[in-house]
Amino acid sequence: MKKAATTMMNSTRVLRALSAATGRGRSSSVLLATGRSVSHLVANTTPGQTRSTIRPQPVVSVPSRSIFVQSVETPNPESLKFVPTGIVVLPDGDVNGFFVSKSDPQESILRSPLAKQLFQIDGVKAVYLGADFVTITKVARSPWKSMRPQILDVLMNFFDEDVPALLDQPEFIDTTILDDDDEIVAMIKELIESRIRPAVQEDGGDIRYVSFEEETGLCTVELAGSCVGCPSSSVTLKQGVENMLQHYVPEVTAVVALEEEVEESEEAPQEEKKQKTYEERLAAAGIPFSD
Repeated sequence: MKKAATTMMNSTRVLRALSAATGRGRSSSVLLATGRSVSHLVANTTPGQTRSTIRPQPVVSVPSRSIFVQSVETPNPESLKFVPTGIVVLPDGDVNGFFVSKSDPQESILRSPLAKQLFQIDGVKAVYLGADFVTITKVARSPWKSMRPQILDVLMNFFDEDVPALLDQPEFIDTTILDDDDEIVAMIKELIESRIRPAVQEDGGDIRYVSFEEETGLCTVELAGSCVGCPSSSVTLKQGVENMLQHYVPEVTAVVALEEEVEESEEAPQEEKKQKTYEERLAAAGIPFSD
């Protein structure tokens, strides 16, 4: 109490001194207006300095880094690929990616703080995190016109905070060749990893190895990102992936997607046009096609 009283007396003396120096009793309002403590102003005031020259020290604001996010259309009209310039979405070059749907268990969604924020936007159905991009899949009823600005805002704010987009990354990815993999499985994984996946990721999607049945020759894969629900995904699967795997691994009799829903397309000419586009992309990645 004695120390507090002494401090109060000292402050009062300083106020009186400042008031006397200016000839007016308004120094206290100056101090309040500056938002600075008495001791700060005294320490930064030279003898004989008038009230008009007493100014608060400038507050130096450190500008946040500028985050630029580009949105890119994909073959799937319900998916958009967002590419943040100069940002690594998943560290360590993890090409396996991370796919999560809004209907997945909560623990799966919580693995990605970014996906959790994106799912708060009305209409976001699924999120895929690639090495340097994010693919958003929406429900059909929601227009991109209203969703895109919200998505860009979330992405820019998130990457500006410099926090990880994915927690506790798995030690193994789907194409990791394990000790108990036979020669056929190892070859399939290698082809998916080195030739197929780079081309598919270019369109904001991904493809993962699931299993191979030696008895039937059936290879099962899982599609993610923009590939999910894409009208031309079946064309990519059969004309691209299946042909390439069968070319190098004759034991493969067919390639199917996990939980694949076979639907007849009413626009065959348009599907053929998409097929050519995918063939060109896969060919650019060094994937041969057989008639």
